[in-house]
Amino acid sequence: MMSLSKRSICVASACLVPFFTLVSPAWLSLLGIAPCWSVLWLLPWSLEEGPLSAVLAGLCLGLVMDGITVEGFSQVPGLIAIGFWWGRIGQRSPKIDGIFSLGLFACIGTFFLGISIWVQIVALNFEGLGTWLNAWALKTVLSQSLVTGLVAPMICSWLILLW
Repeated sequence: MMSLSKRSICVASACLVPFFTLVSPAWLSLLGIAPCWSVLWLLPWSLEEGPLSAVLAGLCLGLVMDGITVEGFSQVPGLIAIGFWWGRIGQRSPKIDGIFSLGLFACIGTFFLGISIWVQIVALNFEGLGTWLNAWALKTVLSQSLVTGLVAPMICSWLILLW
């Protein structure tokens, strides 16, 4: 468990996630796709705090991010699922702070979040099997997963040290 001052730093850093999502630097993108900032914040939080706190954080962060995008899909189911998964891993495993582990977890989590959004879009706008294989959707999911996985060791390690 974190102390009150460290928890306030965590909450303050969570408030920066929507800001970084809106003003993500262009040099930090691949094919015009920026990293998934919500995954980059949720990963260290989940590993440190456990599954229950991670589910609550995923819900809150997903609702804030859904308020920014105002689309027909939601990030909440994906963020809750990966938060719970990472929370269980952090609870059962020894301290996970290796750069390869953080990058791999972020890459897999971003891919899962992108697929969950893709499934929601297909379910809401079902026009046949052609929508399942949109090249732009696959390019977006893979690009965001790669960029997030490459940036995660720096940002997540820093957040784990800060908290």
